[in-house]
Amino acid sequence: MKALVFHGPGRPSWDEVPDPGLQEASDAIVRVDTATICGTDLHILKGDVPDVRPGTVLGHEAVGEVVETGGDVRTVRPGDRVLVSCVSPCGRCRFCRERAYGQCHGGGGWVLGRLIDGAQAEYVRVPFADLSLHPLTGAADTLEAVLLADVFPTAYEVGVLSAGVRPGDTVAVVGTGPVGLAAIATAELFSPGRIIAVDLLPERLDAAKRLGADAVVQTTEGPEPLVDDLTGGLGADVVIEAVGTPASFEACTRMARPGGRIANIGVHGRPVTLHLEDLWMRNLTITTGLVDTRTTPTLLSMLAAGRLPAASLITHTFELDQMEEAYDVFSRAADTGALKVALGVPTRPLVARETSGAK
Repeated sequence: MKALVFHGPGRPSWDEVPDPGLQEASDAIVRVDTATICGTDLHILKGDVPDVRPGTVLGHEAVGEVVETGGDVRTVRPGDRVLVSCVSPCGRCRFCRERAYGQCHGGGGWVLGRLIDGAQAEYVRVPFADLSLHPLTGAADTLEAVLLADVFPTAYEVGVLSAGVRPGDTVAVVGTGPVGLAAIATAELFSPGRIIAVDLLPERLDAAKRLGADAVVQTTEGPEPLVDDLTGGLGADVVIEAVGTPASFEACTRMARPGGRIANIGVHGRPVTLHLEDLWMRNLTITTGLVDTRTTPTLLSMLAAGRLPAASLITHTFELDQMEEAYDVFSRAADTGALKVALGVPTRPLVARETSGAK
């Protein structure tokens, strides 16, 4: 089969590799119909995730059809259309019993595209299939469903739920890439008083407005004065960090009010300074986390009910064998306007440029 193989930092390629086979009785083989690229994949290519070894097939988000199952698999069977979760829980270890699937110590957790071959391929072996695969109804739109493999669970769990967004809160979201936008969309479910979106790119701030942000500000314009103005000098109740840089994290700590909550979603490849000399008396709560995907069934239900604007995050689509082109477009978001790219569907142009009239 063909797959996107990591050969070391900055060196991916669309190669021919052996077809995956069942290795455990709890495995399933899925034919990938649609995959996508995550910002974490870009971090891998930068060398920020050193446990990814050269030769690994990348990717941890897909929708496809089950073609083979091991003898212990009970919840799916060949022919089923499924969502492939980014986290593969063993279901038996202490952390899985606590629904902290991302911390699985039984051979699962975030393994696809990291410790084992992933889903940016024509076929993928999915371990612990009973908990890692979510059957999809015939009505589920593939372009929407694939965003529930990682983007929406991450934003909802690590961002909105960890930060405890409540009705009436002022919520600042720093970084309006796909996960930041999903955080805005899912924060809206809790009726916050206002949502403030911060980003470098005007196009992404326009997307934030469409998804429910009440105020937007470019990073270069200084978001902290705006937060102060809108909150009477108190600061935001909740700040969600969705960038993953020292500067963005430190800005988040300055935007939060005393007693506020900061939820870090961004993947950090460098150390961040925690200014406890300034923060120790401000009663801040700072959370970090890897997604557990425990909310995926709930999110699928909300998607079916039309409560999640998932498809609006897809700006580019490609055939599966255009993987390298898709990576190029996704990695140059400032130039291409890319939010989320989907592979395995016919190529179409950028949505934002279609609506703006640009060529």
